[in-house]
Amino acid sequence: MKDSIIKSYEELPLFLSAQMVADVLGVSISSAYELMHDDGFPSLHIGNRLVIPKDHFRRWVEEQVGK
Repeated sequence: MKDSIIKSYEELPLFLSAQMVADVLGVSISSAYELMHDDGFPSLHIGNRLVIPKDHFRRWVEEQVGK
């Protein structure tokens, strides 16, 4: 797993791309895309793009840790 350059949620942009999700979670870009297409993941379609609102991503991570 590679190290993330992001040290806190406050450093994240308002909307995360697939590459940013991959970097933050330390997974491959293909794994990030798979995750973004899961029903329970908070992705949002804007035109042809899939993005993740930062606050929803944070909540999702906290919910996954609590399982």
